[in-house]
Amino acid sequence: MPTLDISQLRLPKRHFHALDLSRLLAAIMVLFWHYQHFFVPPVPYHVDVNRAIQPWYGTLRWFYNHGHVAVQYFWAVSGFVFAHVYLADPNAKGRFWLARVARLWPLHLLTLGLMALLQGWYFARSGTEFIYHTNDLKHFLLSIPLMHYWGWQENQSFNGPSWSLSTEILAYFVFWLALPALRRAPLVLAFALGAGLLWIMLEGGPNKDVLSCVGYFFLGAAAYGAALKGWLRPASLLPLGAALVAIAFALKARFPEGDAATIAGTFAALFLTLALDQSDAKGCLKFGQKLGDASYGIYLWHIPLQLLLVLLIDSTGGTRNIARTPWFMVFYVTLAIIAGFVSHAKFERPAQRAVFVLWNRWKERRT
Repeated sequence: MPTLDISQLRLPKRHFHALDLSRLLAAIMVLFWHYQHFFVPPVPYHVDVNRAIQPWYGTLRWFYNHGHVAVQYFWAVSGFVFAHVYLADPNAKGRFWLARVARLWPLHLLTLGLMALLQGWYFARSGTEFIYHTNDLKHFLLSIPLMHYWGWQENQSFNGPSWSLSTEILAYFVFWLALPALRRAPLVLAFALGAGLLWIMLEGGPNKDVLSCVGYFFLGAAAYGAALKGWLRPASLLPLGAALVAIAFALKARFPEGDAATIAGTFAALFLTLALDQSDAKGCLKFGQKLGDASYGIYLWHIPLQLLLVLLIDSTGGTRNIARTPWFMVFYVTLAIIAGFVSHAKFERPAQRAVFVLWNRWKERRT
């Protein structure tokens, strides 16, 4: 069998700046989807909010109503980026999990602990939890290793958005196992895995969220495989993305539950963003890399910040109707974005370096 030259498995473009920028925009979409939490009273069950009361609803309607689909986009982008980073890396299997632990766990553990404290404060005041009511010892212990949404959960818990990280860990595991085979057939294998799992999800297969996450991730990796073959260039990406947009709207009209439409819309956004990247020969979008770095912090900080604001409003005798004012919405969104940038610079990067230092010291002691 001929030796595989894995150096051919990386596109010459080192960074995809439009993709980086799109991650920031996706994180902001989630902020708008969760903005409705401000209007949920302290009750121990789910409440449907009249979203039309939210600021500038006429203009921001789509973000308020559909911002949650940014999660699927995150998964697809992750698959594309992981294929770009690891397919051509001969040391990938050895450093893969250390890099994942250093990147994900420090902030996850910090916000998990903070949410446990804030939920305790909210419960002491109101007799119930804020939005996420499954905050028991079992779900806390499962949350520590990000195993809390693998199918044995009762519902989302503590820092609710971390559920998508929990499912994505399983996508990472499948990718790590499949890496040798993916190098030999990145497009065929990734497409078969991704499309197969999403088909099972659409057909009502078990554990929909895990199937969906792994499926999106591997279709994202398949997109990278197609790019390696030279199939995804602006001339093909633009019409393909536009066609998928039209398909997404048609599917949404016929199937209101929206899973099929979300698949089409997700990859429409991915292809159109890649077209922008491929067209950026002069690097005008280089600033996108720095902006995208804040997306993880925005995603994990926005619920603790929201709960803290609710506690401050409630404890000072204020009314949550303040959230109906445009200035408060702008303040909250801006606060969450700033938190993302500060978190990345002052906590996430230092924590990453600390994890690598500790790991190297441990290795030195063993030798």
